[in-house]
Amino acid sequence: MALKLYGAPMSTCTTRVTISLHEKDLDFELIPVDLFAGEHKHPPFLSKNPFGLIPVLEDGDDLTLFESRAITAYVAEKFKETGTDLIRHKDIKEAALVKVWIEVESQQYQPAISPIVYQYFVAPIQGKSPDQAIVDANVEKLGKVLDIYEAKLSESKYLAGDFYSLADLHHLPYTYYFMKTPCASLVNERPHVKAWWDDISSRPAFKKVAEGMIFGDK
Repeated sequence: MALKLYGAPMSTCTTRVTISLHEKDLDFELIPVDLFAGEHKHPPFLSKNPFGLIPVLEDGDDLTLFESRAITAYVAEKFKETGTDLIRHKDIKEAALVKVWIEVESQQYQPAISPIVYQYFVAPIQGKSPDQAIVDANVEKLGKVLDIYEAKLSESKYLAGDFYSLADLHHLPYTYYFMKTPCASLVNERPHVKAWWDDISSRPAFKKVAEGMIFGDK
């Protein structure tokens, strides 16, 4: 039975999963969830994820997963012999480094970048102007994180080493939207971070997904 992914093509968390599925060359069905109609808060969807958030992955009739990073880890492990090795499953030390940088993205990078993306993409939909104080505070936080990334990426091509992995992939959705904001210079002015971003955002799996990432486009 084909994998079923419930989500939205423009959603950062949904695209985190779809990128991993494309890296694995897997067939899957994307079932749209109408966020604007509140479909994710209705009982049929809540039966899949009681927190009412996308995405949700169904693998057959006996497994339902939510939380995008948990889903990408499952995909990378179950299909480890298919497509791109996203977890370095043949080398325990490399695999450990992948896990470290997955945590860094989740605990350091996203908390700084997501409020900026929210202010420039979600606030206008709600009829609000970006809150510059929130933007400025998180630009400062993100700059400090990216200074560490710049140092790390001066030593290796990717975050966990000289190989592409989930550690890099997880950065794609939010950074894609961030690079459309006036704050993109935070990446562009750091040469190793910029080279890394140019590399990972040019991968065919991501380019397929980016076609549907039209949040905020006129």
